[in-house]
Amino acid sequence: MSKIRAFIIRNDRVIQRLLEILPGFVSWNIILFPYWGILVIPNVVAYFVLSYNIYWFYQSAQIAISGVISHFKIQASMAYDWLADLKVFPDWKKVHHVIIIPTYKEPLHTLERTFESITNQTMPKDQITIALAMEAKEPEEDRLIKVKALEGKYGKLFANFLICIHTLVPGEVAGKASNERYAALEVKERLIDKGKIALEYTIVTSCDADHVYHKNHFSYLAYLFLDDPHRYERFWQPAVLFYNNIWKIPAITRITNSIGSIVHIALLGRKDRLINMSNYSLSFKLLDDVGYWDPDKIPEDWGIFFKSYYKKQGRVEVEPLYLPIYADAAQGESLTKTLKNEYEQKKRWAWGASDDPWIIKNYFLTPGVPFWDKTLRVLYALQSHFLWPVHFFIITIGLQLPILLNPRFAKTALGYTVPKLSSFVLSFALVFLLIMLILDKAYRPKRPKEFPLWRAILSPLEYFLMPVAGFFFSALPGLDAHTRLMLGKYIEYKVTEKV
Repeated sequence: MSKIRAFIIRNDRVIQRLLEILPGFVSWNIILFPYWGILVIPNVVAYFVLSYNIYWFYQSAQIAISGVISHFKIQASMAYDWLADLKVFPDWKKVHHVIIIPTYKEPLHTLERTFESITNQTMPKDQITIALAMEAKEPEEDRLIKVKALEGKYGKLFANFLICIHTLVPGEVAGKASNERYAALEVKERLIDKGKIALEYTIVTSCDADHVYHKNHFSYLAYLFLDDPHRYERFWQPAVLFYNNIWKIPAITRITNSIGSIVHIALLGRKDRLINMSNYSLSFKLLDDVGYWDPDKIPEDWGIFFKSYYKKQGRVEVEPLYLPIYADAAQGESLTKTLKNEYEQKKRWAWGASDDPWIIKNYFLTPGVPFWDKTLRVLYALQSHFLWPVHFFIITIGLQLPILLNPRFAKTALGYTVPKLSSFVLSFALVFLLIMLILDKAYRPKRPKEFPLWRAILSPLEYFLMPVAGFFFSALPGLDAHTRLMLGKYIEYKVTEKV
């Protein structure tokens, strides 16, 4: 292993570039394999497609079962009095929440909705600090209007209300990571270093500007923090549901956001696959120990997890916080802008594959991390990123188009049987889709009056658009991101438009 480390260090730039090529290389080759393979090794292609469909069935079953289990735990957590349990700890008053809210051009009403949900917390407000992380490149007049309104309405409700204005400097890239890093360092300098709050009792939460919390969120989080003897090696992750504006977006994007939300619920029950995303919390001590977010990266959630994981030699875990957080789905002022924003958001998420070179290199470079644990962690990360664009082509198209290139194989017993078996497996998986629909109904906000009743009744039929939605808002943006990374055409961070 020492020789591998030395080789990587010696050839870092070349290896970095090769590893950037890897996600696109893998995804493109898997997608194209059935088309050339059907002419050369048709039997292998048939078994590959059948195996992939069985794998998809297995994944669907896991999501459905885990989703149901997580649902009951979420319902219990929503009804439970976490503040009463928190008060059992003699040092509970020492716990302090720092909520970092990165914002760039979000409208005032979006920010106010987030602040209202924090104001309504059962956790005492004198144990909460807000750090509003703004960007200097946003027009000053717009910033001042929002700051004045928010400070006037909420400034005196919390222990501290910090306004952090981040200016991009050389070596940083525009995005959530560089903004949050700056805000966290401001909190440390202005509050922790001056003894106003204790580092060991401070929990920092990364909060998007459009997120709405359940009232029990920070009491529950504080309880989990104090109850865990390994609290300085933990992240806490709630279920992020893109339901704030679910009735305002078109059917084709409503599908993708509904399914994505249910997947997030299901992941809470899978600690072996749970990695923090979008809205998450960790001790400020852990954040300080590992050196905060990297300001030169766009993806920040999985990045800070693996940075912490390697730094702490594999002792870091993500714990589920069984409560929902409601977020905005991508939306624009018109149908065209909504579709474009949805595409750009999914492309930015797929750009998480840009973390893979660093993750892979540190798999070999970081000593002391348990072999099997780090192997499974890295394999899950690579599977999630590499297969992102692949699912649509193998599941939806399967052998149908490749067989047109080799009609002779279609007449063989295997060529006739495998498509039938694949169709049966995928049809049976619709049972799990039904379970997801039930969960979706449980968490989706009530239909607003302006949304026609007849459309709500027919909304389950929207799922017939899944193949189209899967192509335009999963496969295509995934391939776009992978191909750009493969060619060295790096993307710039674009904030999802809020309306």
